[in-house]
Amino acid sequence: MAGRILNFGSLNIDYVYTVDHIVREGETESSVDYQVFAGGKGLNQSVALARAGGNWKIYHGGMIGKEGDFLKEILEKEGVDCTWLSVDEGANGHAIIQRSLAGNNSIVLYPGANHKNTKERISQVLSAFGEGDILVCQNEVSHVDFLIQEAYQRGMSIAWNPSPVTDLVHQVDFSWLTWLIINEIEGEIITGEKEPERMLEKFQAQYPGLQVVLTLGEEGAIYLGNGQVIRQESFPVQVRDTTAAGDTFLGYFICGAAEAESAEDRKKALSLASQAASLAVSREGAVPSIPRREEI
Repeated sequence: MAGRILNFGSLNIDYVYTVDHIVREGETESSVDYQVFAGGKGLNQSVALARAGGNWKIYHGGMIGKEGDFLKEILEKEGVDCTWLSVDEGANGHAIIQRSLAGNNSIVLYPGANHKNTKERISQVLSAFGEGDILVCQNEVSHVDFLIQEAYQRGMSIAWNPSPVTDLVHQVDFSWLTWLIINEIEGEIITGEKEPERMLEKFQAQYPGLQVVLTLGEEGAIYLGNGQVIRQESFPVQVRDTTAAGDTFLGYFICGAAEAESAEDRKKALSLASQAASLAVSREGAVPSIPRREEI
């Protein structure tokens, strides 16, 4: 029987403006191009989880707005179960994205329906899951602290990507988590340390049972957990768009790590996730950039 992964996360509509450089304060710049994509960290991660393959049935929990039907259609086309996806009569969550010609991006989020999730609705969704199931979540939906606590009390394994970083990181008990996936900026905010090694040392000292993955962009990634440290180099590609790279990494890593039985299995999961993320940054868009398992 396949395992079950519930990704309770955001679904956004991305309005992408290609610019020569990221606009500075007080500056006006004409865009070179304009495109609309499906996005949101939650949707990206669900697509990555589905495309990563493995013995998992993927569910998506959350809310879309009145103009978000096409987002649900995208998930269902990927084989994601949307039983626990609700519709709000207000606006969908969306993002205004500046993408520079160099491949960097700057993002402004409007949460919309993503912040209409109630504690009652979260409890209703989680009532269908329990021990042996996995919860994946990030910080673009409402009541994430309640979501994590409820999942922990139900015996679920939990993977948290606390992005974008808010004061919520100081309200969640990290000992409830199985996996924490963060980048350098998030790591510094959470630990107060600037050096990757010091960040990991702090996590290990405070939460010895926690598995931490610290992504370092072009420098690769570091895994800490199960008594081992694994360093993974990045795979060099020509960068076109970094949108969804972290979400791609998370989806592929969790699918591999959740089935890992040995240090070698975890090393393979980290390598696969890094390869998938590298392919993603070599392509444009969010969902369109996420590779399928057979491509890697």
